[in-house]
Amino acid sequence: MQKKLKQLKGLKLNCYNGDHLLNVDKTDDELLATELIAEIFKELHKKGKSFKAFDSGLAISIFRDNSTRTRFSFASAVNALGLGLEELDEVKSQIAHGETVRESANMISFLAQTIGIRDDMYLGEGNKYMREVSEAVNEGYEKGVLHFRPSVINLQCDIDHPTQTLADLLKLKDYFGSFDNLKGKKLAMTWAYSPSYGKPLSVPQGIISLMTRFGMDVTLAHPEGYGLIPKVIEQTRKNEGTFKIVNSMEEAFKNADIVYPKSWAPYNVMQRRTTLLQKSDKEGLKELEKECLTNNAKYKNWECNESKMKLTKGGEALYMHCLPADISGVSCKEGEVSKNVFEKYRIHTYQEASFKPFVIASMIYLTRMKDPVERLEKILAG
Repeated sequence: MQKKLKQLKGLKLNCYNGDHLLNVDKTDDELLATELIAEIFKELHKKGKSFKAFDSGLAISIFRDNSTRTRFSFASAVNALGLGLEELDEVKSQIAHGETVRESANMISFLAQTIGIRDDMYLGEGNKYMREVSEAVNEGYEKGVLHFRPSVINLQCDIDHPTQTLADLLKLKDYFGSFDNLKGKKLAMTWAYSPSYGKPLSVPQGIISLMTRFGMDVTLAHPEGYGLIPKVIEQTRKNEGTFKIVNSMEEAFKNADIVYPKSWAPYNVMQRRTTLLQKSDKEGLKELEKECLTNNAKYKNWECNESKMKLTKGGEALYMHCLPADISGVSCKEGEVSKNVFEKYRIHTYQEASFKPFVIASMIYLTRMKDPVERLEKILAG
């Protein structure tokens, strides 16, 4: 922990009174700091020691989609930091009566230190909504309405899933020994068959963007027509690691050190779905789902199974998944991964998820501590 603290002192950080909305918005130093502090928090928790950083204050969560891991990770993180938790139920609030984002953001923030938001259902809207909340609380703080400027933490949007991908990165560091050891490692981020159609694009987009920044060689694989947001692809091509797109799961798996088979809906489908959701067009949504499931069924062979795993480096690549995975013969008849492959790596996926509460705590800590290193020294001193 002291070595990590020393490393932190050499980083240039500008996170205070800010947010964590997209990893691409953060500098390399800021991402590294997030990871180092998360590791310190995890080690402190393992040793049974507190990393409480607040004497009081509230954390607000806004979940516009279902969640298990992220919901409980956020709750665990804010509790460990010393904050109380309140979840905003938009149906039970005045938002249902037409209260604006600008107004509600300020009304919930009088004693708040952070606001965690999950909004991944509407392409082009989720991250936009988070930025509206950010602008609203910033105005409230600057105008003296709020004594403190609560940070806004992205718990998954239409573009990125920062808490998940940074947790994934820590799992990779733990597995391979260091960030330096990740450079040149081949990661196959591949589409996989699922009996559902509306899974967000944020995980594959976040993975290809983040892992190439840390020098990994990333291959994105998907059937024709299952592409991601073009802007994310353009940004990824500018990163340090190599990046390519193929239309074969087998090609992506060949000599891979890590495989990440995960279903997502095609970019153009998510565009159409967003329009239908905004119009509350139930019949249109049913027709789109039927069309997409029929198309998905053409690619049932896009399953991570024993034969494909044999194509990876030494036949022993690390299997990763953000969970829950569609497991063939377990959670569905045919899905993303075979029962035997998932069972072999099941504990690894649990460990992967276990980094998330510490990543979230680190994001909140960095955005709310004026001098994060000095405060951390006091926490470590006990």
